[in-house]
Amino acid sequence: MASASPRPSHRRSLRTRRTLVVSAAAVAAAVGAGVLVMNANAYPVDLYHQVLPAKDGWAASGSGTTGGAKADAAHTFTVSTRAQLVKALGSATDTTPRIIKVKGTIDANTNDSGKKLTCADYASGTGYSLSAYLKAFDPATYGKKAPSGTQETARKAAQDKQKKNIVLRMPSNTTIVGVPGTKAGILGGSVLVQNVKNVIIRNLTFVDTQDCFPQWDPTDGSAGEWNSNYDSVTLRGATNVWADHNTFTDAPTFDKTEATYYGRKYQVHDGALDITNGSDLVTVERNQFLNHDKTMLIGSSDTDSTGKLRVTIHHNLWKGIVQRAPLARIGQIHLYNNVYDTTTVNGYAPKYSIDSRAKAQVVAERNVWKIPADAKVAKLLSGDGTGSVAGTGNLVNGKATDVVAAYNAANSKKLKTTVNWTPALTAGLQTTVTSLLTDLTGTTGAGTLS
Repeated sequence: MASASPRPSHRRSLRTRRTLVVSAAAVAAAVGAGVLVMNANAYPVDLYHQVLPAKDGWAASGSGTTGGAKADAAHTFTVSTRAQLVKALGSATDTTPRIIKVKGTIDANTNDSGKKLTCADYASGTGYSLSAYLKAFDPATYGKKAPSGTQETARKAAQDKQKKNIVLRMPSNTTIVGVPGTKAGILGGSVLVQNVKNVIIRNLTFVDTQDCFPQWDPTDGSAGEWNSNYDSVTLRGATNVWADHNTFTDAPTFDKTEATYYGRKYQVHDGALDITNGSDLVTVERNQFLNHDKTMLIGSSDTDSTGKLRVTIHHNLWKGIVQRAPLARIGQIHLYNNVYDTTTVNGYAPKYSIDSRAKAQVVAERNVWKIPADAKVAKLLSGDGTGSVAGTGNLVNGKATDVVAAYNAANSKKLKTTVNWTPALTAGLQTTVTSLLTDLTGTTGAGTLS
């Protein structure tokens, strides 16, 4: 590379699901009622007050990312239910530093009393039903125009009820961390980090974030698409965010099990971790991204926010990912020491790993791909002819490979091979990556903090 079964209707319950934590044996041991963990060198580390290390990616810029490290006792919470989590988060405009310790799995589709809520509960009283919606917007009779009318209004009303329940808004100066040894995570929830700064999200498993009420858009592509809301984590206009040692997965509701309507998959999942609307100074490290389609979007449009969208993505494991690992627009994105296993898993067949478009300036160096013997290196990347991908030292099946050259040789819309910036915040960058696949399998994702 140059340098520089059909889906049940909405009347069925959202069944209780076990949290999936994909990791090797935990590296860390809990000490002092779970407040301290031991790192690999046996030094005690206060997990909850830990801040982003210096030079650890774009989120280390300026005053760095400290989250709720300065929280007092009154703003330090341990939560195990949705209602407790909502109370601990407080107002999204309250900038008082806070630490939130998540103990066990929190089901976002529950009410304040802990009662399980289903899609039918959200639809109740709105007039929405899937069968009525399908009848109203059948392309054979409705045509190719944006849905409107009684059933679309009802769908939006039902969606708003679910949104009010499952979207969890993070305030500035907040650290949210899973308590080690408790399989900490959020089931069916969507953490929203919007127009705030200085946020840390660590050691959590985000499971099966679903939209009960996807919208049919007949104008999306040549055949139309079902589109859903709710990423597991969404950054919109957020600054200085550190996402570390989390696991993101659709399991156990894999896309292959969803029904097909109007000839298109009824898609209930959106993104895993999206970074959009002028978000800036973000470090995403040592996470596992598993069993998902549209995984990470950087930049919501081709005109999102020039001068922002600066993101570092390093030491993450991507497996069973179809696309967007990431899809990058506009910003300066540094990807290093990531592992991409493009084996088809649970029906998730990869289209590409990295997409650079809308003049994105991507530096991808010393990453590792594991691909099937019959896979083509040219399909690891994607672009629109305006984006750049620079960097060296990438391996494919253990062999040094210029993945950009392979892509450009097979495509008319070429990726540019130079960028207008030089990464400086590169803490932990490994120049030797031959053992990276093995190393990251046991040290990334929730439950492996050391």
